[in-house]
Amino acid sequence: MTGEVAYSIRVYGRVQRVGFRRYVLDIGQEMGLSGWVRNMPDGSVKIFVQGEEEALNSFISRVKEARPPIRIKDLKISRAKYDPRIKYFSIKPGRLWEELQEGFGAMESIFMDYWREFRDYRQEFRDYRSEFRDFRQEFRDYRKEFRDYRDEFREFRDEFRDYRKEYRDYRKEFRDYWSEFRDYRQEFRGFANRTDENFKTLSGKIDKLSSDVNRGFDRLSSKMDEGFNKLSNKMDDGFNRLSNKVDENLKIILDKYGDISRKLTEILETLIKESKETREMLLENIKLLREAINKMNYR
Repeated sequence: MTGEVAYSIRVYGRVQRVGFRRYVLDIGQEMGLSGWVRNMPDGSVKIFVQGEEEALNSFISRVKEARPPIRIKDLKISRAKYDPRIKYFSIKPGRLWEELQEGFGAMESIFMDYWREFRDYRQEFRDYRSEFRDFRQEFRDYRKEFRDYRDEFREFRDEFRDYRKEYRDYRKEFRDYWSEFRDYRQEFRGFANRTDENFKTLSGKIDKLSSDVNRGFDRLSSKMDEGFNKLSNKMDDGFNRLSNKVDENLKIILDKYGDISRKLTEILETLIKESKETREMLLENIKLLREAINKMNYR
């Protein structure tokens, strides 16, 4: 067919008794190519494949990507003559004992790879088991610590319940105090109102009393001033009359009695002098009393 080519490929490495032919067969059938694959006496594998060139390049790339236990060391690729008689991709088997050896060898190789992988997994499992033991011990420690925390939490919970009960009692007591405070506040407001009214009434009475006292003191001061003025005038008149009479009497006594008269005159002069001093002291005391009354009026 136009556009189709063929390749002859020799694959070297660990490619026999590891399932390599089956791997190549699956790729060729999957991609719709035609050809065959068979083991060679030198331990290599020969592949004849034909089809579209692009498909053949993809086929070769996938052959190179074969996974263990297959290990490809080298590929030798050469152009081949296209064979239109080949329609499908197949395995060209060898002799019976070779095929049995191929099958058992493939199984052994696969088994050994799996065995090595199992050993790795077993060692990994041992590591995980040791780690699990550590985790288990750590978990036991955490569990013990959790139990301690749980016991502590229970104690805190019981203590909290006691505090909550005590808080409720305090809240109830506070409400009682608040209600009592409201009653006292209401009573105090009534007392304050009554006190304000009483103070207003008392202030009015005190103002009235103060006004009456001030008027009384004013009247008393006026009367005392009048009395003191009258008393002062009368005393002045009395002292003047007494002085005149004494002078007249002294003259009479001087005329009649001589020496006795002189002595009496001295005595009378002394009396008159003392009378004047007494009058001056009395007037001074009256003046002081008047000033004291005026100060009381100002207050």
